[in-house]
Amino acid sequence: MKGVITKIQRLSIHDGPGIRSVVFMKGCNMRCAWCHNPETFLRKPEIERLENKCIQCLECIKVCEPKALFVNNGKVHFDASKCTQCMECSEVCYSGSMHKIGEYHTIDSLFKQIELDLPFFAKSNGGVTFSGGEPLIQHQFLYECIQYLRSKSIHICIESNFSMKWETIEKFLPLVDHWLIDLKLMTSVEHKKWTLIDNDKVLQNIKKLDSTGNSYELRTPLIPSVNDNDKEIQKLIQFVSSLENCTNYQLNPYHTLGNQKYKNLGLENPFEIENEINRADFETWNKQLQQYRK
Repeated sequence: MKGVITKIQRLSIHDGPGIRSVVFMKGCNMRCAWCHNPETFLRKPEIERLENKCIQCLECIKVCEPKALFVNNGKVHFDASKCTQCMECSEVCYSGSMHKIGEYHTIDSLFKQIELDLPFFAKSNGGVTFSGGEPLIQHQFLYECIQYLRSKSIHICIESNFSMKWETIEKFLPLVDHWLIDLKLMTSVEHKKWTLIDNDKVLQNIKKLDSTGNSYELRTPLIPSVNDNDKEIQKLIQFVSSLENCTNYQLNPYHTLGNQKYKNLGLENPFEIENEINRADFETWNKQLQQYRK
C-alpha cells in the first residue's frame, strides 16, 4: 500500500509536543478560500511551475504534447488548464522549474526519512504529526502507517478538519496520542460558503471525541471578513467552553504565504487581494479567549 505525500517537514515545534516530523499528505475534501496549501487539494501528484527557476532551455516544450507549455515574448509560459499531469516536463527540466508535487511512499520509504529524527523525538518527547490536506482522506494507508510507527514507540498526532465519518475517526482513537482539530466557523451556512461543505459533521465529531476522553486541542484560523467578528468569536468560545476534555484552544492569524503557490499551480486565489490580519485586531480577538481559559 502506498500513500501520496507532498513533503516531510523535519524539526517542527508547532505541530504537537516536542520536536516533530510533520508528514503532509495530499488530498483534501474542503476548499477553504484562505488555504495556504493549495498543493494539497488533489490526491494525485501534480505539476507546479516555479517561474523564477526557469533558464529558458525549452526542453520542456519539446515533450509537452498537450501544449500546456508555450513560448511568448521569448519566455516559457504554463497553461495549467491544458496540463494532463504526465510529468514528462519535470523529468527533463534541468533547473527544477517544472516541479512535481507529491510522491508515492510505502511505509518503509516513509520511515527511512522519519527515523533520522528519532534521537530528537527521544530528547524532546516529540514524534510524528500527520497533516495535509486532510490526512484521513488516505485513511487506509494512514492506519497501517501509524500502526507501524506505534510499534516503534513513536508519539502520534493527527491534524484534521474532522469532517470525515465518525466510523473512520473512531478506528484511529487507540492509535493516536493527540489530535489537532481545525474548527473554522460555527455558522453552518457560512462554513459551507467558505469551505464548500457544512460543519454539522465536524461539530458532532468533536463532541463525540470529547466524550471519549482522548487528548485533543482545537485551533481556529482567524480570517479577515470571514470570522473576525464578535458574533462568530463568541459562538466559537461558547462551543469550546461546553467541552470537558479539550486541552487547548487557540486562534491562528491569517497570512498570505500561500499566494505564490496559487500562481505556480495556475489556480485562482480567492483571497489574493486580502492582507494579513492586523496584529492589533488579532490581539483583540485573542483576549476573548481568556473567557474560555478561565
